[in-house]
Amino acid sequence: MPLHTRILLGLAAGALAGTVTNLAVKGTAWQPTIAELVRLVTEPLGRMWLASLIMVVIPLILSTLSLGVAGLGNLKTLGRIGAVAMASFLGLTALSTTLGLTVMNVFEPGRGLDPAVKTQLMETYKGQTEGAMGLSQGALSIDLLVKIVPRNPVKAAADGDMLAVIFFALMIGVALTALPRDKGGPMLAFLESLGHVTVAIIELVMKIAPFGVFCLIYSVTARFGFDLLLSLMRYVLTVVGSLAVFQFVAYPLIVRLVAGRSPAEFMQKARIVMLTAFSTSSSNATLPTTMRVAREELGLRPEVAGFVLPLGATMNMNGTALFEGATVLFLAQVFGVELSLLQQLIVVMMSVITAIGVAGIPGGSIPLLMMVLGMVGVPMEGIAIILGVDRILDMCRTVLNVTGDLVTATIVQRFEGERAPAEP
Repeated sequence: MPLHTRILLGLAAGALAGTVTNLAVKGTAWQPTIAELVRLVTEPLGRMWLASLIMVVIPLILSTLSLGVAGLGNLKTLGRIGAVAMASFLGLTALSTTLGLTVMNVFEPGRGLDPAVKTQLMETYKGQTEGAMGLSQGALSIDLLVKIVPRNPVKAAADGDMLAVIFFALMIGVALTALPRDKGGPMLAFLESLGHVTVAIIELVMKIAPFGVFCLIYSVTARFGFDLLLSLMRYVLTVVGSLAVFQFVAYPLIVRLVAGRSPAEFMQKARIVMLTAFSTSSSNATLPTTMRVAREELGLRPEVAGFVLPLGATMNMNGTALFEGATVLFLAQVFGVELSLLQQLIVVMMSVITAIGVAGIPGGSIPLLMMVLGMVGVPMEGIAIILGVDRILDMCRTVLNVTGDLVTATIVQRFEGERAPAEP
């Protein structure tokens, strides 16, 4: 049975068992006993599973972000194609994240909980709402800016100063681009090996995800009842709707206004890429189809498609960034954590960075998404609420990811068109 099916079954079983337990024992003599069962058995087991994911965050950041920057090489050698592609990647990713947050702020699917339930949630998890580096307070101070540059990277990692860890990882990548292969090669090999090791750990941890999700969702629903599940359904509809708006409204507008092409023609020729992405949930698995459609259907030059599309499959994750931003805000609403405008801007920035960092790593978005939750003071246990429905969301957001690669390639083609004619 596929892992995503088992996780969904774990979510359904935990939600059903927890809801039935909540309804059956509420107000009876059994309620204290169930509370102790949750406190001493299911919740500790669920937290141990979460901790096993959190433990790979630091090596995951170091390996993926450093290699991502190092893989770009010297931007001067990439020329205008590289500059336009990177600007498009970052712009589309930031725009999609902003859309996800905006829609969540408008529809607020996590705010339908009973105030008493929300208060109980806050009391239960209040010890975990201390965000790293004081970000949960929403105040941008000089001390915060200074701490982004770590005096001791090891201490920053131990203290959970994630912005400092990210800065250090980016600096490693930048330094590697300036070194000759004989000097930087050993570090590149180490980081690649570290990346493979973290992926292997994530895969091992995800094998027991159905059990971990069952324990966590049972603990939450046994305490707080059916209200959380209704919020989850609203969340899924809101995220899928946001993804659809970006796919069928934002992309066509960008294709028309920036790339100078017919949106209807673009969407019609790219439909096979979208269907492949939806069915495989993988940008890398879709890449051969994307390359063929770009050259044969959209008429993009080989040098443009050959550079932009493989790089986009690694770095350009518009759908993933939208999903991450929307999920952070949804879980903040569920737990009653108010995020200021500054905190939401931080979520945008972190979603862009982590979406680039986790590209091509199965399950890699989960620990890094938990990191963003912790940074803004949202309890990490909330990740269990959405894991069971992540498969359908993954299929939808992958469509945005690969379509964004094609959009960027058409933009680059237009900007480069003045310098070299397209090949027939």
